[in-house]
Amino acid sequence: MDARSPKPAARAGASALRVPKLLLYVVGFVPAVWLFYQGINDNLGADPMRYLEQSLGLWALRFLVATLAITPLRQILGINLLRYRRALGLLCFYYAALHWTTYLVLDQGLDFEAIWADLVKRPYITIGMATFLILVPLAVTSNNASIRRLGGQAWARLHRLVYVAAIGAVLHFLLVVKSWPPEPLVYTAIVLALLGYRLGRSVLRKLAPKPEPRRRAA
Repeated sequence: MDARSPKPAARAGASALRVPKLLLYVVGFVPAVWLFYQGINDNLGADPMRYLEQSLGLWALRFLVATLAITPLRQILGINLLRYRRALGLLCFYYAALHWTTYLVLDQGLDFEAIWADLVKRPYITIGMATFLILVPLAVTSNNASIRRLGGQAWARLHRLVYVAAIGAVLHFLLVVKSWPPEPLVYTAIVLALLGYRLGRSVLRKLAPKPEPRRRAA
């Protein structure tokens, strides 16, 4: 789940942390296991369902931010975490899926009439569901087989939808909390900064003078 064509190596001199990807998945699921454990033991406060839903959604946003941060970390600080970008993106999707499963199954009890009423009446649910649906094809194609089948350029174009998903995620967060406490504003600022960095680099590349073609010797 990233928006760049896969490249085998980062620039020379970039530092690379060698942590097994499996360990990242294991550690990444610890918050979910802990939340459900706390829920089973009735330790999630006065409104456990709301707390569980929002916590899972927040972890999805955190992993999405981490995914978007990989490229600036490499380009600005020389920290090479590219090998973990796919895992972080998939963890984002898994938490988003848990977030929506909790809402659909545990909260609404698969009452599709009530779910549809929420989708129509509550913009934050509409935006959240649309954002999740954007993440689905990104997660499904986050594998080497999909890159080969789609081709690198088409795959990269598809995965640029992660930028739309990021905007949808922070907008969903802002609308859920209704008031504007610091936390959603901080995440919104981080996402806008990460997207702004990419936009700025793209504009600079387009404005940069192209090298003149070499003339053939007479």
